[in-house]
Amino acid sequence: MDLRRLRYFVAVAETRSLGRAAERLRMAQPPLSVQIRKLEAEIGAPLFRRGTRGMDLTEAGQALLTRASEALALAADGAEAARAVAAGKRGRLSVGYMFVLANAMLPRLIPELRRSVPGVDLEFAELSASTREARLLDRSVTVALCMPAINHPEIQVARIGAQPFMLAMPIRSPLARLGTVPMARLQGRPLIALPPPEQDPASSAVSALLRRHQIVMPIASRVETVHSAMSLVLAGEGFAIVPACAKLGAPRGIVFRPLRDAADSIDIAVCWRRDSQSPLIRTFLKCAEKAVARM
Repeated sequence: MDLRRLRYFVAVAETRSLGRAAERLRMAQPPLSVQIRKLEAEIGAPLFRRGTRGMDLTEAGQALLTRASEALALAADGAEAARAVAAGKRGRLSVGYMFVLANAMLPRLIPELRRSVPGVDLEFAELSASTREARLLDRSVTVALCMPAINHPEIQVARIGAQPFMLAMPIRSPLARLGTVPMARLQGRPLIALPPPEQDPASSAVSALLRRHQIVMPIASRVETVHSAMSLVLAGEGFAIVPACAKLGAPRGIVFRPLRDAADSIDIAVCWRRDSQSPLIRTFLKCAEKAVARM
């Protein structure tokens, strides 16, 4: 049913006059009369009868009025909702994040998002090195906080910060007594390694760091997440070279030390599908930049 005709009908029903309704609608009376007759023909029943006090509703007209008013209100609400979603003021934003960034980023990021987009439903999903790319590509998350950035032709990347590398070790290790650990002291020590990005060993920042200093650390285990690496470090299985933010939330019994003569860092990135049309991504990016600046 034509919403425009329903709007005309409601105006006539409320004013009880074709003339006053035409004035309200800012149109001439004859075309308004034509539209009312077409609506009655469409329904198959008269909606008005002329009375001494103007246009009175028939029983059919009374039945239509309530529903017509509801339909117009729903249509207006739907249009407003669509405009709000298009403007990034309402909708749903699914945020993926890698665990290593959780304690450092989320307590700063989430309040910023709540202030910036209070009408948006936020969802959060933990990602790993092996799931982050797939979750973006299948659209189960809209945007992802990654470390390092994803390298994929269908994924857009914005680098928003970086974290220096640190050595994680059991508190009982002799190296824990040092303020900074010389790279040479890592030679031959077992490494708890994380998966290199996109399973490409040549692109691993840790591998590049060790090669540049001509250090060989045999891989004792390769794990999916930083918290798995911390568990193995705590168990004495080896050392881990991790971003400095991994200190937040690390279990007791693990210490972190800077690496001497190694200024290497790893990027923090916001990643999303290149073809995404979500207006919320730009807002998310601004909020993430503010959160990183306060780390």
